[in-house]
Amino acid sequence: MDSVLKGKHIVLGITGGIAAYKSVTLLRLLVKAGAEVQVVITPAGKEFITPVTLSALSGKPVVSEFFTANTGEWHSHVDLGIWADLMVIAPATASTIGKMANGIADNMLVTTYLSAKEHVMIAPAMDLDMMAHPSTVRNLATLESYGVEIIEPAAGELASHLVGKGRMEEPENIFSRIEKYFLSQCDLKGKKVAITAGPTYEKLDPVRFIGNYSSGKMGFALAEECASRGADVTLVCGPVSLVTTNPNIVRVDVESAEEMLAAARQPFAEADFGIFAAAVADYRPEVRAQSKLKREGAEDMTLRLVRNPDIAATLAATKRDGQVFAGFALETDHEHENAFKKLHKKNLDMVVLNSLQDKGAGFGTDTNKITILSKDGTEKTFPLKSKRAVAADILDLMCSFK
Repeated sequence: MDSVLKGKHIVLGITGGIAAYKSVTLLRLLVKAGAEVQVVITPAGKEFITPVTLSALSGKPVVSEFFTANTGEWHSHVDLGIWADLMVIAPATASTIGKMANGIADNMLVTTYLSAKEHVMIAPAMDLDMMAHPSTVRNLATLESYGVEIIEPAAGELASHLVGKGRMEEPENIFSRIEKYFLSQCDLKGKKVAITAGPTYEKLDPVRFIGNYSSGKMGFALAEECASRGADVTLVCGPVSLVTTNPNIVRVDVESAEEMLAAARQPFAEADFGIFAAAVADYRPEVRAQSKLKREGAEDMTLRLVRNPDIAATLAATKRDGQVFAGFALETDHEHENAFKKLHKKNLDMVVLNSLQDKGAGFGTDTNKITILSKDGTEKTFPLKSKRAVAADILDLMCSFK
């Protein structure tokens, strides 16, 4: 049976740390599994391991500079970023991590990272004090918020002979993470996924509306994650300033709750997986003014609202066998009680619970902290992560229902 890595294009980045010797083993494992590997090494990295060794193992010239000095041949970081199915930087030093987090593109490796279109993993390696320094902690958190997967270093004896966290994870374990990533890309191949995302705007008049603070980031992260796993995705989204990047995503833009329901009916009826991530306005004005409402002569104004359709309850009511539907619950109090009520009332298989009491979770952030409540009564709580990483957790659990 062929390896899941066969034919995959992988950029292996190597930086200037003593752990660079481990990269040779990782490179051998990747090549043996059938991957096509392009090594990009920083100038400091060449002080620890020679390009000749890496080139012999990969079968490709090692890229380090922007151009070859004796021929002037240009090495395009953009082409590499487009070519790669995955970028792995192992080891990743504090210096390179800082440059990546802050967009300091002063070498070939960082510019390639900034051009990467697909997933990026890094395996930090440094002394324990550097690892624990607030700047490193902040830079790693920034990269994670960008969707970079952090392969946590192990604890043990370091090059300084101190003992603590900072040893680069072993090559065999990094290889397993890479295998797991590519396996996850295939688990929705041929499946149809329907997702709602963002807010809805309910117009009062031509210039004013009732809405909420939803940015759509969680729904878009879910769409990108599903598409990267091979699914055909229909994303029905309210007014947001986000863009989709995967060609497997069909985007349908709407404004109001009624428009969202109308656009979502067919995709959800045909979907294998349905995710209701939109923050739909519960009410809309009974009367929409055709011209701008004026305040002259009036001390106050009474606005009569009527209930909007419950999109999740409406579409999940006709859920057929084999479909898996998930919803979201953003709560401010009695979180679990309210989420379980929503789970059963709306005929969902699982509910993703957010709490505004959790810092870094909820509307507008690049991170989220969730608890997933399933219809069998089980709960699973996850730590604060990037929304793309949260999307992966949600999909992993949804797939277990199949």
